[in-house]
Amino acid sequence: MSLAGLRLCEAAPPGGPRPPWSPAQETLLGLLAGLQQPPPPAEDVPGGFPAPTLGIGMDSCVIPLRHGGLSLVQTTDFFYPSVEDPYMQGRIACANVLSDLYAMGITECDNMLMLLSVSQKMSEEERDKIMPLMVKGFRDAAEEGGTSVTGGQTVYNPWIIIGGVATVVCQPSEFIMPENAVPGDVLVLTKPLGTQVAVNAHQWLDNPERWNKIKLVVSEEEVELAYQEAMYSMATLNRTAAGLMHTFNAHAATDITGFGILGHAQNLAKQQHNEVSFVIHNLPIIAKMAAITKACGNRFKLLHGTSPETSGGLLICLPREQAARFCAEIKSPKYGEGHQAWIIGIVEKGNRTARIIDKPRIIEDGAWPCSGVEQPAVRREPSDNDIVVSVHLSPGTFAVFMKQLPSNTMDDRGAVESRQ
Repeated sequence: MSLAGLRLCEAAPPGGPRPPWSPAQETLLGLLAGLQQPPPPAEDVPGGFPAPTLGIGMDSCVIPLRHGGLSLVQTTDFFYPSVEDPYMQGRIACANVLSDLYAMGITECDNMLMLLSVSQKMSEEERDKIMPLMVKGFRDAAEEGGTSVTGGQTVYNPWIIIGGVATVVCQPSEFIMPENAVPGDVLVLTKPLGTQVAVNAHQWLDNPERWNKIKLVVSEEEVELAYQEAMYSMATLNRTAAGLMHTFNAHAATDITGFGILGHAQNLAKQQHNEVSFVIHNLPIIAKMAAITKACGNRFKLLHGTSPETSGGLLICLPREQAARFCAEIKSPKYGEGHQAWIIGIVEKGNRTARIIDKPRIIEDGAWPCSGVEQPAVRREPSDNDIVVSVHLSPGTFAVFMKQLPSNTMDDRGAVESRQ
């Protein structure tokens, strides 16, 4: 029986995993305002010194426990499919959840729960082939992060949804509160922007009306390569960056997801104790994605900094004298195949706001550093012999269909690095 007619992203609402527009950030945060609780008064806390507390609006909640000196740090997130490979979709979902802990410099996770919604649109055979691959991807990413999935919730729904809850109990030295940026710090970003544009452009290869809008600025091969880069970027854990936040004395950080680079920078700026503002000068973007967004009339708002990202990088406030060393260290081979980081802006005295300068420098990221990863195969129409839309065959090897297609080795081209 053939499953070639199903595409994973078709089991998501119209517009894909995240539409190119999103509700106003203030609107979404306002809906949660009633849950925010003030910290306890000092007289109610043993010793008179309240433990660090972080509530609504940031990446994770930090809740002091009854047992002295310990805090519960917890986060949850979920979304619709963004890529066609179910195994990679599972990895991306897990990486996205863990990223909220990593944004606080936390490198260990005590427990994960998985939230899974099975689409009612799927046949029994589609469900039995695709969902286990997605679960395996989630589990494998959790194990890579040094934790395990011990439970969760599974439901039927019109759309596929996958996400989870990550929980850890920490001592104060294990996490970095996102509130101590000072004038003179610099802003470092650890993954390129443009994942949502890459995902949408890849879907448009099968939509002649949409493809005609961008085909003059990008080729099919460039879209396939950008999609592959975006997929690997989204599936990469921010764990290495989290550990290096301690080594290089980070003052604050957040991860870049649904509100885009500017939205999350603004959110982080509001949390600062000092009167500072963030100014972004450089935008590292997956190759050709800036051209696509311009061809679409800035539909994605990528250059404005509000294009949604999925499982994006960490935006870190680092002392100026430490930032270049951080960027060099994160590329070290001792962290596997290495990562990329860019200095993208500065922290200056201000009123807790963030902005992108009028003409930011666009840094095109040519290829995610993944030596030995195979390029996507040449696209073709599905045949009756194909069984499932996409499958994880082995580490670094994927096929659009169950039957492996010819592919070439990707050149390991380094991205341009921004230096100040």
